Amino acid sequence: MQQAESDALLAVHEWAAGHFNTRHRFTTQDICRLHRQWLGDIYAWAGEFRHINLSKDGFLFASAVQVPRLMAAFEHQELAQETPCAGMAEPQLVKALARTHSELLLIHPFREGNGRCARLLAWLMALQAGLPALEFSPLARRGKPAYIAAVHAAMDGDYAAMEQCFSRVIRQTWRIYGGRRV
Repeated sequence: MQQAESDALLAVHEWAAGHFNTRHRFTTQDICRLHRQWLGDIYAWAGEFRHINLSKDGFLFASAVQVPRLMAAFEHQELAQETPCAGMAEPQLVKALARTHSELLLIHPFREGNGRCARLLAWLMALQAGLPALEFSPLARRGKPAYIAAVHAAMDGDYAAMEQCFSRVIRQTWRIYGGRRV
């Protein structure tokens, strides 16, 4: 199952990079479509908002009954204000990525794959801004505790720690691909 999800995630990255242009303003419908494109051959409920409450390591995500309302607010606030990302300077992009990523994670709209879907959205936003494919390795292993702390801080509307996380991601991306955007 894990390998099937990983293979499908690579395929949806490829599809999405060709499907969404630099001027596209993302919507909740897009997020559901990305999730369905990715996991639709694996799970019947892919792309649909969850109907069960979820928690992870004692952290309770938004109540399932609130997900449709929260996703509508996410579209009208974060997505409408932070996308498209074409022409954004890197500091502005870092703020946009931190805010949208955090809020989508806190809503946790799907039964499975929320983190990967949120990273996919961040990846697409960065592509819109002219960056190469984001390298998320700074958020894994040793960086994971800081990333989890950043998600918790975002519950209070404090995105500074998540901004630091995305700054590290972008620095690592530039290290791998070389150069800097002008």
